[in-house]
Amino acid sequence: MKRQAYQPILITDASRSQDDQLTSRQKRYVLMMAIRMACVIVGAVLVSVRAPLLWLWLPLVALGMVVIPWLAVLLANDRPPKDKHRLANRFQPRHRDETPPMSLTAEERPHKVIDAEP
Repeated sequence: MKRQAYQPILITDASRSQDDQLTSRQKRYVLMMAIRMACVIVGAVLVSVRAPLLWLWLPLVALGMVVIPWLAVLLANDRPPKDKHRLANRFQPRHRDETPPMSLTAEERPHKVIDAEP
């Protein structure tokens, strides 16, 4: 019976750390809130100078002020999905009659001898 070789886990297959994910989500949130602030300022400037086509620009700016915070919160709370099981992708599927990797045959396994006589 041939034993299967153990396949090490490669570091390149590792997902990003939680700190890196959190940092990137925070940066994205701050950027989107800065865009929202710009929409508020542009809306105030357009109203104060009575810009032409104000009826077109104000709804667009207002839409940006309402939609961007909603999207920012959704994206800030978004993270990659977790695996169903930590070891689910580590081992390749095997047939019923194959031995699992790194297992010992019955002869190789350490066993206790129980003696019935004192």
